Amino acid sequence: MKHLEFIDGGHFEQNYHRRWAKGSLSKYIDFCWETDFGQLLSKYPEGFSDVLFPNIGYTYLVNLSTPFVMQLADNHYEVKSGGFLPRHRFITCHHSVGNHFFGIKFRVCPVLFQKEVDFSEYKASIFPLAYLVEKQLVDRLKNAASFSSRVSLVFNHYANLVEKHEASLRYVEIVTSILNHFDAASTNDITVEQLATENGISKRTLQRYFQMTTGFSTKPALQTIRMRRRCNV
Repeated sequence: MKHLEFIDGGHFEQNYHRRWAKGSLSKYIDFCWETDFGQLLSKYPEGFSDVLFPNIGYTYLVNLSTPFVMQLADNHYEVKSGGFLPRHRFITCHHSVGNHFFGIKFRVCPVLFQKEVDFSEYKASIFPLAYLVEKQLVDRLKNAASFSSRVSLVFNHYANLVEKHEASLRYVEIVTSILNHFDAASTNDITVEQLATENGISKRTLQRYFQMTTGFSTKPALQTIRMRRRCNV
């Protein structure tokens, strides 16, 4: 099947639903999203491809319908039920009629407070890792009647976990405050050493915090933010 490839700056705004997390939950989750391809696939019934720019964090995908294909470099992966998607590289998604899926874009590693996982090892593929999200939650997401219902399920579930564990996650607070500063700043001349000093920790400790939460060391994580801001994505 031939897929159409195109560049459209408004594509992800027009053909995806998106709901941003708020309050304390926004330290851990950027947003939930869901495909809305009905009109687009009626216009291009042979299918189309879109590209995700590199980002920090990870996405957990839940397939709500037919299998779809994702591509990292030259490797193609058929996603049937869902998967854990590292956002460190360009990712091409190939979409066909019938595709419908939902995602949770985690700003930092999603299960810090439940399971010991070295997320820095997960960068070069799409991983099943179904256990990272509770099966009961995934089943409820698949059976929910709407995007709004799925968002409520996710936000309520993780808000409860954050409330339970947040006091022990000061290192997440440090990393997310730095990320938020770099998201908003027009210039970022501060060094990693200065960031560490401002937060009362060593450079080595700050590097470890970034690896634990984003899978990146400090400098590559901040460079990724700069690149996305320049590209306005």
